[in-house]
Amino acid sequence: MSPLRGALRWDTAVGVLLVAVFVTGLGTTDGFASRDNLAFAFNDIAEVALMALPMTLLVVAGQVDLSVASMLGLSSALTGQLWDSGWAFETIVPVVLLVGVAGGLLNGWLVTKVGLPSLAVTIGTLALYRGLASVVLGSNAITDFPETYAKWAVDTTTIPGTFITYPMALFIVLAVVAAVVLHATGLGRSLFAIGAQEDAAYFAGIRVKRIKLLLFVVTGLVSAFAGVVFTLRYGSARADNGQGFEMLVIASVLLGGIDFDGGKGTLFGAVAGVLLIGILKNLLTLNDVANEVQVIVTGLLLVASVLTPRLISTVSEWRHRRAAATPSG
Repeated sequence: MSPLRGALRWDTAVGVLLVAVFVTGLGTTDGFASRDNLAFAFNDIAEVALMALPMTLLVVAGQVDLSVASMLGLSSALTGQLWDSGWAFETIVPVVLLVGVAGGLLNGWLVTKVGLPSLAVTIGTLALYRGLASVVLGSNAITDFPETYAKWAVDTTTIPGTFITYPMALFIVLAVVAAVVLHATGLGRSLFAIGAQEDAAYFAGIRVKRIKLLLFVVTGLVSAFAGVVFTLRYGSARADNGQGFEMLVIASVLLGGIDFDGGKGTLFGAVAGVLLIGILKNLLTLNDVANEVQVIVTGLLLVASVLTPRLISTVSEWRHRRAAATPSG
């Protein structure tokens, strides 16, 4: 790949756009550069960022999980109900994570064993898990979680000397791990192979079903953990916590250049997409832009992230065919 072509890669362009938006915010919006605001801006997308990591691996493998936000809500509702019932928080967290694993297993089993498409399966479990959250907690809200744990999730607690909160620090660590897995291991190469051509990957000896099942389990586990973080950060467990986050997660991943058909993309692009959406959301909030408009902006970004790479690819193929058809000399 030539240096010019590498510079024009979609994930690189998103990284450049992220820097440009950040610099614009520094120069145009009062209070954007403050430590408190930056801590809030990045912590505000912590749960979305966490869920975007396994989602990136899933989409690279040609799969998708639309139930992540509903699993977050179920995790939050279960955390609140168990806490209200007198359970120790140290016991609640493992139980909630096991529920996330069970949800991921259900998604993975329906996809790999029953043979259903992941989009249809997870649309169904999106409704199922959100419904279970309502059954567990109803319309109630549980508060007053232990300060010992809650203080590590809030915006005001940061790593000393920085604006990085502990949930975002965890995201950074997990992002490094995910990047190594995706780009420097045999498993990562298998994910790209499965996403590019599943049948060819199977005949090449790759355990396609086992890997896809593992991806769904990890996604359920991380989504459940994100529900615990969300509950502690806001100090409130509700059945509707995280509603709509699935769109933000998908938008972040696709905006970062992960091909929805699978087989293409980088973790750097997905991380850049998450941070770009977070910074844009913060800038719009600081400039008193209504939440409805922010949703529209997110939707436009999602459309652009899917449409633009396809247009670029189409134009590139057309130019290649035209060049091949033109006689030399």
